[in-house]
Amino acid sequence: MKVVALYDFTARESSDLTLHHGETYIILHKQHQLWWRAKDKHGNKGFIPSNYVTEIGTIEANDWYCKNINRAEAEHLLRQEGKDGGFVVRSSSQPSSYTVSVYTHSSGKGEVRHYQIKQTDTAQFFLAENHVFGSIPELINYHRHNAAGLVSRLRYPISPLGTCLPATAGFSSDKWEINPSELTFMKELGSGQFGVVQLGKWRSQHKVAIKTIREGAMSEEDFIEEAKIMTRLCHPKLVQLYGVCVTQRPICIVTEFMENGCLLHFLRQHSRTLGHVQLLFMCQDVCEGMEYLEQNSFIHRDLAARNCLVNERNVVKVCDFGMTRYVLDNQYTSSMGSRFPVKWSPPEVLHFNKFSNKSDVWSFGVLMWEVFSEGKTPFENRSNLEVVEEVTQGGRLYRPHRASASSISGCSKVRLCRRIICFLWSCPGGRLRQGLYRGSVSGALVLVSAVFQGCRGPF
Repeated sequence: MKVVALYDFTARESSDLTLHHGETYIILHKQHQLWWRAKDKHGNKGFIPSNYVTEIGTIEANDWYCKNINRAEAEHLLRQEGKDGGFVVRSSSQPSSYTVSVYTHSSGKGEVRHYQIKQTDTAQFFLAENHVFGSIPELINYHRHNAAGLVSRLRYPISPLGTCLPATAGFSSDKWEINPSELTFMKELGSGQFGVVQLGKWRSQHKVAIKTIREGAMSEEDFIEEAKIMTRLCHPKLVQLYGVCVTQRPICIVTEFMENGCLLHFLRQHSRTLGHVQLLFMCQDVCEGMEYLEQNSFIHRDLAARNCLVNERNVVKVCDFGMTRYVLDNQYTSSMGSRFPVKWSPPEVLHFNKFSNKSDVWSFGVLMWEVFSEGKTPFENRSNLEVVEEVTQGGRLYRPHRASASSISGCSKVRLCRRIICFLWSCPGGRLRQGLYRGSVSGALVLVSAVFQGCRGPF
């Protein structure tokens, strides 16, 4: 199989192969899903991260295609560049479809327009009905020279390449253990339930977050075994675990560095400056990360805004998945001896300590509430015991001000309300999977409004 490099990648170990953006490579062996053995045009061989390449002939091989960005991120990227006619092609919220996002000064002020690429009954692609093409690259090439119904012709492909490289699954193939001598500590970022988090560098080149685990804070041997598996989890909406330092104590966990920090603090710091669509896409980012965990049979157990981080492009990523299983302190200990965050937990966890993907869905509903309340604490004036009693009796959170019906327009609210109620806070068997946001943005905004309609009483 022949592939083309989407990003530059510098070999980190003698077994790796350096990649140069735009050059072609031959895949010799797919060691596993995340690292492939490849050969370059000079005959050099080595391992490469699979998410840094794409097969020749796919839409991902084009410089105007942005694979892992949503509407809000596309708008941010285009406004940042500020070029009239700047554009990206991205995956649409509709399955197996694509959207062209274009920046224009035509109205006298910069704005972004979005055009969904449509198909005819004969599988031809078009943006304007009078101009149909056999492939998306042909369509884009035509509109680079002709506006033909668009606000502007597609003048400049805008790409995030080089500004925000995707994380790799570990620093190299099968490398999960990190030598502490390769880490440089720069400054403290904060502290959490496990210990101190610091900004640092690996081999003086790659920015990382280093969590120094407080001795006695977790079951170390069990976690180290799990870390070997967790480094294999790689998704654009998960904070990447690069590896663990285990040769000395305290042990250190090395992860991807996220410039804008904790989602909870980010929401509080930017109160009233984030639009409804931005808030929605924050929820969608989390949703995509949680879908991936579910597909890989991984349960988070502690999904909340405090356990999500925000990068320089305001993309939200889920972190600390599965970590609560190894906590030894009593921060989340109930009278039954279980460890969980009470205010984010469904009845089956509160009463039976039963975690599943369905309990993660419940927690996601509470996270949505955190986002649309701009970082308030759920059940803020109630004790854990009071929350257990209230949730057991059918009590639910009130609708936050940023999810008010007056600020979100839409129709078919009754049907959508039923969907969201089922999705979030029904009994476990009735909770839908986290692929809620496959519909339109406007529809999803109505869902967010609808979820908070029933303040009290069982759904």
